[in-house]
Amino acid sequence: MRIGELAKRAGTSTRTLRYYESRGLLRARRAENGYRTYDEDDLRLLQQIRTLQDFGFELEETRPFVECLRAGHPAGDSCPASLDVYRRKLAELDGLIDQLQSVRAEVAARLALATETPEPRCEFERTTE
Repeated sequence: MRIGELAKRAGTSTRTLRYYESRGLLRARRAENGYRTYDEDDLRLLQQIRTLQDFGFELEETRPFVECLRAGHPAGDSCPASLDVYRRKLAELDGLIDQLQSVRAEVAARLALATETPEPRCEFERTTE
């Protein structure tokens, strides 16, 4: 298939595909007329990249998954390097969850403190007579 069809089927743009190619994540073959050609394996590779990016992975973090697929593994996450990326991402997410829980606790504490006061202290809520 040509680049336009691949872009459409993958839900992306031809510009993105060219960018992936420039980064070495996608390899185009050339037809006799010079057009880029791709196959179903390329579509599967793009779907892997897009799924990982939807999960918050940076483009470079998808490289081990791409290489795993290219090595002939049916799933891009079955290689040791892919598993390492998963482990790093989980640690990163755990850190973010901890930060969010800390912020949430602080906001909840401030709300509780603010609602303990029987009457509002906000100057904007006063009425002028």
